[in-house]
Amino acid sequence: MELQQHLDAIRKEGLGVAAISYDSIGALKSFADRQHITYPLLSDPDSKIIRAFDILNETTKPGTLTYGIPYPGIYVVDAQGKVLSKYFEDDYKDRVSTADILARQFGAPVSAAQRVNETKHLKLTTSASNDLARPGLRIALSLKIELKPGMHLYAPGVQGYIPIDWQLEDGGPAAKRHAFKYPASEMLRLEAIDETVPVYRGRIRIEREITFGQEGALKPLVDASGELVVKGSFRYQACDDRKCYLPQDVRLEWHFKYEGLDRQRAPSKFQRKPN
Repeated sequence: MELQQHLDAIRKEGLGVAAISYDSIGALKSFADRQHITYPLLSDPDSKIIRAFDILNETTKPGTLTYGIPYPGIYVVDAQGKVLSKYFEDDYKDRVSTADILARQFGAPVSAAQRVNETKHLKLTTSASNDLARPGLRIALSLKIELKPGMHLYAPGVQGYIPIDWQLEDGGPAAKRHAFKYPASEMLRLEAIDETVPVYRGRIRIEREITFGQEGALKPLVDASGELVVKGSFRYQACDDRKCYLPQDVRLEWHFKYEGLDRQRAPSKFQRKPN
């Protein structure tokens, strides 16, 4: 479903899409018809291709309904069949979002769920790769900082000053926070105090990823309008060529529409039996 949502953007990159699963042709057709999937869904009922790619999920036991599933992932392959990159998760319930891949690998804009905060020193624009919160979906969050003329911020690693610090509230099982790196800074010479320090000036963008938790963790956080909110903060100290201003803490929010899993099963004649 998420691939279908971003199919036009994928094709703009000159790519095609095909998905492989261990489901039967009948089950895949039932799902494709119900969800209006227009790209090929390929049936691998004996998991032969899954085994050939060495991605069989060995955490599932023989004799269970899920035995034969792969580790969930996406390969990006060029026209000659060379694998350019791959994106995989350990948990079969998790997925890397297509929009996240388009942003990371192809530079697509991270512009969904956009909101703007402005202070006297800078403008902060928050956005995300996706506007939907789906169970197990890994997405990118973005923080774009536009400093006003003459202003600079201190980068992590500075001594004696307060560096920028982007925090996300602990989402517990509802949202896993992944490690990230701040962008490269520049060294600025402060002649008045005879120091050279790492700073940011002009425009900078910081991106980081989160993985939404499963339905049981997400549903209690969805409000009456069907929205789920991820909260955070941005701490900084801005300076110009004359003085440093008081440290600031800006509250940040990303708003998503919640979308649950498709739990409707294929007709019984197409349903998989334990093997």
